[in-house]
Amino acid sequence: MSVNGQSAAGVTVPDTKLAREATELIRDCTSDLVYNHSRRVFFWGSRQGRNRDLSYDPELLYVGAMFHDLGLNEEHRGSGRRFEVDSADEARRFLQARGVPEDSIRRVWTAIALHTTPGIPEFMEPEVALVTAGVEYDVLGIGYHDISDEERAEITALHPRPDFKRRILEAFTEGIAPRPETTFGNVKADVLERFVPGFERANFVDIIESSAWPE
Repeated sequence: MSVNGQSAAGVTVPDTKLAREATELIRDCTSDLVYNHSRRVFFWGSRQGRNRDLSYDPELLYVGAMFHDLGLNEEHRGSGRRFEVDSADEARRFLQARGVPEDSIRRVWTAIALHTTPGIPEFMEPEVALVTAGVEYDVLGIGYHDISDEERAEITALHPRPDFKRRILEAFTEGIAPRPETTFGNVKADVLERFVPGFERANFVDIIESSAWPE
């Protein structure tokens, strides 16, 4: 059976041509860690969508989930941009090449670009809210008990998470350490502060006080 069309916890992975091509691309160019994490993000996001009674496009949510960490790959580490933006740009190119409408592309781009910016996505379109909800569930355990033990077990049986906490932090560090300036004002500064010797986070107050304004 194809991994597209698989079901767990009452959630079925879209089995459209677009979703299958997204699966193939991410399977081919990311690690098992990122692939399994991305698939789980779709499942968790979908379950939280049901919990929140949100109407969303499963195909767009799937593409957002699958592409959200692609920017951690080695080829993006010299971009000078936040990895979230590199991930979102890759998804946009993928969708544009397949003639997806611009409004749908915008939703996916925004969902990926904002997935590490807490406090905003939950108030946006459902696909944007639910990519972040899936990431927060898998990485941070936010809303852990919103999903039953049985449903959680079904999803992690399909996509296990061995030593996930340590390994995802390692992947974040490797993907972001070459561009430390991109962590200003976002949660990834915490990662580099913990794991990269000598890293010093930029301080918002210092930037204001040392700006070119004369007063």
